[in-house]
Amino acid sequence: MDANDNQSVKVAAVQMCSGSDRDANLATAGSLLARAAGEGARVAVLPENFAMMARHDAERRAIAEADGAGVIQEFLARTAQDLKLWIVAGTIPIHAPEDGRLAAACVVYDDKGARVARYDKIHLFDVDVPGPAESYRESAYMRPGASIVVLDTPAGRLGLSVCYDMRFPELYRALQAEGAQWFSIPSAFTVPTGRAHWETLLRARAIENLCYVVASGQCGTHPNGRATWGHSLIADYWGAVSAEIAEGEGVVSAPIDLAAQAETRRKFPALQHRVL
Repeated sequence: MDANDNQSVKVAAVQMCSGSDRDANLATAGSLLARAAGEGARVAVLPENFAMMARHDAERRAIAEADGAGVIQEFLARTAQDLKLWIVAGTIPIHAPEDGRLAAACVVYDDKGARVARYDKIHLFDVDVPGPAESYRESAYMRPGASIVVLDTPAGRLGLSVCYDMRFPELYRALQAEGAQWFSIPSAFTVPTGRAHWETLLRARAIENLCYVVASGQCGTHPNGRATWGHSLIADYWGAVSAEIAEGEGVVSAPIDLAAQAETRRKFPALQHRVL
């Protein structure tokens, strides 16, 4: 069935507090994905770095996989097939042999366990967070992606993005121009920036593109000492938050109603009024 034939489909955002034990993280992810499927979700979004919040680059490299093979990717394919659930798999570290760094790859599996898309995070988090002594240089160990990815899913046409991407509205304009009806934004947002900007940015990306947003986050304090914001949420095309979990691991789900979205886009044709 074409994605557009299904007018209302439930999707889920999974919130985790991943540690440095890959297998324990995968077990937690599997349990939460099963909960999402049990709530009737057809598509579930895992957070960024769901398989490990690494304490240092050596740990990250130890679990990095070749494209298309490895423990994490096999887990995702098997879980998607077993649960009959589409999985948007946050990010996993994939070897980029030509560069020496890793790719932060968001991979998507359909409900038969087949991989149907891969998006490499384009915008890397190279910042000094104002206020606290927090400094990040993702480009030191991650290679940025260069291509946008949009694909058809049971819940409509999906534009892929990751965390820091949400600060760059031109990315979402490009995704919408390719027909995106909803955006997935798996994240591991810092507490200071999350408190200041998380919900505002997510709702803005929804409103300006008349798109649904499904943002799954890391939460709590991790073994590497980093504290993440959580507050995973689903926002509709009008910017209203329809489901949210503030703290702790869990699942939130809500329907994507393509018919209602299409009607609103018809009556409120802001996307057709763009000039620049």
